[in-house]
Amino acid sequence: MHELLTPAAATDGKRVLLCADDYALHPAVDEAVVDLARQGRLSATSCMTTSPRWAEAARLLAAVPALARGLHLNMTEGHGQPAPTLGAVLRGAYARQLSQMQVRAQLTRQLDDFEQVLGTPPDFIDGHQHVHQLPGVREVLLDVLAERYGPAAPWVRATVPATWRWGAGKAGVLALLGGWRLRRQLAAHGVPHNPDFAGVYGFDAATPAAYGRHMDRWLTASHDGTLLMCHPANARVDGDAIADARMVEYAYLASDAFAESLRKHGARVGVLTRRATPV
Repeated sequence: MHELLTPAAATDGKRVLLCADDYALHPAVDEAVVDLARQGRLSATSCMTTSPRWAEAARLLAAVPALARGLHLNMTEGHGQPAPTLGAVLRGAYARQLSQMQVRAQLTRQLDDFEQVLGTPPDFIDGHQHVHQLPGVREVLLDVLAERYGPAAPWVRATVPATWRWGAGKAGVLALLGGWRLRRQLAAHGVPHNPDFAGVYGFDAATPAAYGRHMDRWLTASHDGTLLMCHPANARVDGDAIADARMVEYAYLASDAFAESLRKHGARVGVLTRRATPV
C-alpha cells in the first residue's frame, strides 16, 4: 500500500495534516493561510495557479517556508470569467465526454505555472471541487505524473476516510464520485497518497463553535496522518458560495478552542517537508 504516512510513525500524539485549499483565490484567503501557518495551525496549502494574482500571492509564501505547497487543479473556477460549472464537468466525466487532450493541456499548464513561479514541483496535487478524482481526469493525472516526475511524483490527495461507510453523507458521496477508484489506482501505480481524509461537511457551520463540533468529530475519528482539508479566509470573499463558512473556519482555526481540541484528542498539526516526509 503506497500511502503518504503510516500510523506507527507518531510518538507524541497523532498527527493531523491540515491543508488549506484555494490559495491565491483572493487576498483574504492568502492572508488567512499565511497567518494560520505562522501560528503552526496548518501543514499545507493547495494553490490555484489559474488565478490572475498567482505570482503575487506566491510571494507571500516566502514568509512560511515550512508550509507544504501543492497544486489545486482547477477546472471550474473562472476567477471572474466564464468557466464550466461542477455539474457540467461531472456530466462530461461520467458520460466519458471530457477531452483528455484538453484535460492534459490544463494540468500541464497549471503545473508549468506552479513550477515557473515557485521554482520547484508541487509537494502534492489535489483538485478544486475534487475534480482530480473524476473519470477522464484521474487517468490523465496518473499519466502526466509518471511522464513528468517518474518515481519522484508528488503525492496525490485521496478523499476516502479510513472509516468510510455507506450512508456517510457528503463524505460518502465524495468516495463514490471517484474517490474509491482513484485511491485504488494510486496504490496500483505506486503513487503516494494520504491514508485517511476528513474535513468534509456542508459548509453549514454558522459560528466557530459549530465548526468546532465538526472538528471534534473529525479528530475523534482520525488516525495518525489523517489529511484534513479546510477553506479559511479572514474577510468576506465577495461572490463566493462559501464566503461565510470561510470566515467561520478561520476564526475557529486561529482560536484557543482549536488548540484545546487538539490537546483533548491527543493530536497535533503535523509538518510536511519535501515529498511529504512527516516530522
